[in-house]
Amino acid sequence: MTRLTLDPHQDLSAVSTATTEFLEAARGLDHAAVTEPSRLPNWTRGHVLSHLARQADSLVNLLTWARTGEETPQYPSARARDADIDKGAGRPAREQLADLRESADRFAGAARAMPEQCWANQVVLRSGKVVAAAELPWRRLVELLFHRVDLGIGYTVEQFPADFTDRALAALVSGLHAREGVAAVRLHDPASDERWDIGAAAEPEATVSGTRAALLGWVSGRTAGEGLSNTPSGTLPRLPPLG
Repeated sequence: MTRLTLDPHQDLSAVSTATTEFLEAARGLDHAAVTEPSRLPNWTRGHVLSHLARQADSLVNLLTWARTGEETPQYPSARARDADIDKGAGRPAREQLADLRESADRFAGAARAMPEQCWANQVVLRSGKVVAAAELPWRRLVELLFHRVDLGIGYTVEQFPADFTDRALAALVSGLHAREGVAAVRLHDPASDERWDIGAAAEPEATVSGTRAALLGWVSGRTAGEGLSNTPSGTLPRLPPLG
């Protein structure tokens, strides 16, 4: 499986493309559509749009930290993050998309201002995980593509670029490998005959097979496992929701 390699400049180019395509896809949403449920529990499409705008600004904070050395938390607090998303969720569609476009521009500007050597500097995500700043463009790309699926307006994991699917699946499998509380499953891609284990058990209890896109959709919680087969039982194991 492709490893999660970090090339911030390549990822920033992909972010620019994904941002343009996301805004184009969302341009047809009117206010009624924005207030309708998204594919995420308890979130409307407006929540998804509001979250994406605030996430872009939160990455500006982290890029500023990496560039200046002055600690700038991603969000002031978990409560403030949630409150800002809720506050922005009910705005008219035109205002939402303008905010998303402007916040994306701020992120792009902050990335352009990064001296090359600063991409290696470490920052702390809201989860507490310490990462190099070079990972931040990749994290923005993940948000744009997965949340475009979450809008529920016709975009699916099967439409992800193949290289993104490989990298995203590699990242998710790495995070779930040897993790307690995760069903012991062997993932199998019949096309390449590659296999990867998740969960903490020494031996998998089941083998789930399908295309990489189908596997990514299931592991990420974006699908119920359509297109996948499971042996020895036909019922797919339950995976914990992603944090």
